[in-house]
Amino acid sequence: MADTTGDPTDTEAPSDIDSAPRKSSWRYIGPGIVVAATGVGAGDLVATLIAGSNFGYTLLWAAIVGCLVKISLAEAAGRWHLSTGRTLFDGWASLGRWTTYFFAVYAVIWGFVYGAAAMSSSALPLQALFPGVMDLKGWAIACGLVGLVFVWFNKYAVFEKVMTVLVGVMFVVTVYLAIRVTPNIPDALAGLLPVLPDEKDSVLNTLGLIGGVGGTITLAAYGYWVNAKGWTNTGWMKVMRFDNRVAYATTGIFVVAMLFVGAELLHSANVAIASGDKGLIQLSDILEDNYGTVTATFFLIGFFATSYTSLIGVWHGVSLMFADFVARYRSRTPATGEEVATGERERSWPFRAYLLWLTFPPIVLLFQDQPFRLVVLYGVLGAAFLPFLAGTLMWLLNSPRTPREWRNGPLSNVMLAIAGLLFLVLCVKQIWDQPWSEFF
Repeated sequence: MADTTGDPTDTEAPSDIDSAPRKSSWRYIGPGIVVAATGVGAGDLVATLIAGSNFGYTLLWAAIVGCLVKISLAEAAGRWHLSTGRTLFDGWASLGRWTTYFFAVYAVIWGFVYGAAAMSSSALPLQALFPGVMDLKGWAIACGLVGLVFVWFNKYAVFEKVMTVLVGVMFVVTVYLAIRVTPNIPDALAGLLPVLPDEKDSVLNTLGLIGGVGGTITLAAYGYWVNAKGWTNTGWMKVMRFDNRVAYATTGIFVVAMLFVGAELLHSANVAIASGDKGLIQLSDILEDNYGTVTATFFLIGFFATSYTSLIGVWHGVSLMFADFVARYRSRTPATGEEVATGERERSWPFRAYLLWLTFPPIVLLFQDQPFRLVVLYGVLGAAFLPFLAGTLMWLLNSPRTPREWRNGPLSNVMLAIAGLLFLVLCVKQIWDQPWSEFF
C-alpha cells in the first residue's frame, strides 16, 4: 500500500481471494445507472434543448463528445478505487493538504446552494402537474424532506433500485419525445460531422455543451458507488468498465433525444425558451399546444424523474464522499473501498450530518433571494471542480500510487488531458463572467 502522507512507493494491486476477473454482464449493471441518472439534471436537458433550438443538429457531435469525455473521467475514478483498494479522497489526501482544503470548502458552499437548486428543480414539475395543491416552496421542501428520509433509512441496494426505476421513466419519456417530433435523420447524420455553427461565441457555446453533458461531482462519486455495490478489487475491472459505458450510452440517448426535440420542435418554429429549469415548463406548454395534454403530462413526469434522480443521487453520493473525507481526516489512516462496501459509511454521523446540511440550511434560501456572494463562490467552485478532478486523476493514475498494470495508457492520458483542458477553459470563462466589481 502506498504511503498516503509521504512519497509513495510502487504499489501492488489489492490481493484478494475473490479477485478473479468477472465477465462483464448486464446483471451487474448498477453504479453506472446511478451516475447517469444523477449527472443528467434538468439543467443539462435545457442546455441541450437550447443548443438544438439555436443550431439545429449542428452540435450533435459535441453532445456525443461530451459523453466520451465523461466516460474517461468516470472510468479513471472507478479504476483508482478498484486497482488500489483505496478511495478517491484517500488518493487526493496523498497529493497534499491543499486537496483537503479545496474539498472542505467546496462541500460546504456547493452543498448549501445546490440543495436549494435541486429542491426547486424537483418542485417545478410537481407544481405544474398538481396546480393549486401547494406553492413552489412547499413542493420544494417536501422534495428535500422525502429525499432526506429515503437516503437516511436506505442503504445503497435500495437506492440503486429506485434510481433504476426513475431512469427507466426518463428513458421512455425522452425517447418517446424524440420519436414524436419526427427527427430529420439525414440532418441528424450530418450533425455527426465536427462543424462549428457560424455564430458569435460558437466555440465557447460548443465547449459549454460538451462540458455540460451529465456530471459534476457525481463523476467522482462513481468510484464510491462502485465500492458500495461490493466491487472492491481488480476482479471487477471489466464489469466496472462495461457498467460505465452503459452509463454514458444512456446519457448520450438522453441528450441526443432532447437535442432532437430542440431541433425539430423549437428550431424549425423559431421558438426560444428560457435557460434554467423554467425552460422545461415552457417546453411543456409548447408540447401541449402541439401534441395534446397527455404528451405534456408525460413529459412533466419525465422532468420530475430527471430532477429527482439528481437530488437523491447527490444526497447519497456526495454524503458518502463527505463521510469518507471525515473518516480519513480523523484517523489519518488509508481509507479503503472495503470500508465503503460494508455500508458503515452510510450509517455514520458524517454521512447523516451532510444529508442534513443538504436539506435544512438550503430551505432558508427558498424563502429569500440567494445571497449574492455565496452564489458567486458556488459558481466558481463548481466550475473549478472538474479541472481539479481531471488533473488529480491524471496525477494519481500516472504515479507509483497506482499499481503499474492499471496506470494510464496513452488513450486515457489523452482523454483526461482533453477533459482537463476543456474544463479549465470553461472554469476561466465562468470566473471571468462573474460580477466581481459588485462582489467586493
